[in-house]
Amino acid sequence: MKNRSGSIMKASIISIVVNLLLALMKIMIGIFASSVAITSEGINNLTDASSAFLTLAGTYLSNKHPDAKHPFGYGRIEYLSALLVSVLIICTSVSVGRNAIGTIMHPVSMSISLLAIVLIAVSAVVKFILGSYMIKQGQLNDSSALTAVGKEGRNDSFISIITIISSVIYLTYHISIDGYAGILFALVILKTGIETLSVTLSELIGRPGKKELAQALYKEIRATHGIINVADMMLHNYGPDHYSGSVNIEIDHKENIGDIYEYLHELQLSIMHKYHVTMVFGIYAVNNDEKEMLTLRKYISQFVKETEHLISYHALYQSEKTHTIYVDFIVDYDLKDWDALDQLFKDYMSKLYPDYAVELTIETEFV
Repeated sequence: MKNRSGSIMKASIISIVVNLLLALMKIMIGIFASSVAITSEGINNLTDASSAFLTLAGTYLSNKHPDAKHPFGYGRIEYLSALLVSVLIICTSVSVGRNAIGTIMHPVSMSISLLAIVLIAVSAVVKFILGSYMIKQGQLNDSSALTAVGKEGRNDSFISIITIISSVIYLTYHISIDGYAGILFALVILKTGIETLSVTLSELIGRPGKKELAQALYKEIRATHGIINVADMMLHNYGPDHYSGSVNIEIDHKENIGDIYEYLHELQLSIMHKYHVTMVFGIYAVNNDEKEMLTLRKYISQFVKETEHLISYHALYQSEKTHTIYVDFIVDYDLKDWDALDQLFKDYMSKLYPDYAVELTIETEFV
């Protein structure tokens, strides 16, 4: 956790320093050359520096210890900082676009030099290297804010190429396409802002947990002696590296609670130390050792195989005391009529087990 935060903060500081230097250089050149495209690039560099600062602040604040008001910690502050970064990027695109339209409507003479073009070319190389570094660090450390700053920075390098082309055209033919280049910059910046906003809102609303993490947890739980099957995992995200979760496991109905507690407690500690996930277990008792169960599983497996939208089943239990069959179905998100599936299965089972009631639970995969 500390290594992750340290990496994000280091990358953010590097971005702040580099972008401030580039912004100062470009704004000075843009004002001297009366170029809205170059000045817009400088303003965009200031935005990148501000975005990196927000990322730095968000990462720092997210490491605050849990307290009475926020018992799960402050990890989600990172998502708020990413939200602010995306809004800042969108606002910058609007500002740049407005200035570009003004330049088209009221053109001004440019005073661009070969030295200015060379400096912009150098900044393009620097921004491409910095942007690629930031994207890599953002992906490695699961930081949407850092990734957004990197994408915007790498976009700047491509934008600089357009600026250079615009400047060369003006020097050669005395034709200014500066305002149109500014509009192109605004659209590219806007695209990055909207993409970042979409990802961040998805995190705040509650997207599925990490597939890779879920798969690793499923593998470890299934490998634990005494556990027959596992399903219904839910991972609740309280920041990029703060998770709590719950999962249902199947165990033999003859096992005693003392034995179950011992291996589940060891598994819980292992998951906490290895994956930083606080996991709670729900228990299904299954009677797989009985001959009748093998027949019942055969019938239900056939139903699942032949029914559209059905992925799998679990938690199957046949109670002789209450004459009830319990089972859970996992369905895909395309299934619209859950009641129809419930009735279809109960009609199917009533022909095979007329003396039994059926308790069916239908659910989707959470991760």
